[in-house]
Amino acid sequence: MALFPRAALAQDAGLAQAAGGRITRGAEAAFWGGRTGYFTDPDGHLWEIAWNPHFTLEPDGSMRLP
Repeated sequence: MALFPRAALAQDAGLAQAAGGRITRGAEAAFWGGRTGYFTDPDGHLWEIAWNPHFTLEPDGSMRLP
């Protein structure tokens, strides 16, 4: 999880105005090798979802960082 200033997150997501839960930018390749996308929840809060292929998930659900 990471926190960003609201304006920076909105700019990175390509968001102008949102209402309700919806995908604001579908998943796409990120410069660091993973994939990332954005959505807003029904209250209009912007969320980023990211997948990093360089992080290993262990059998117990913990994450091993490179």
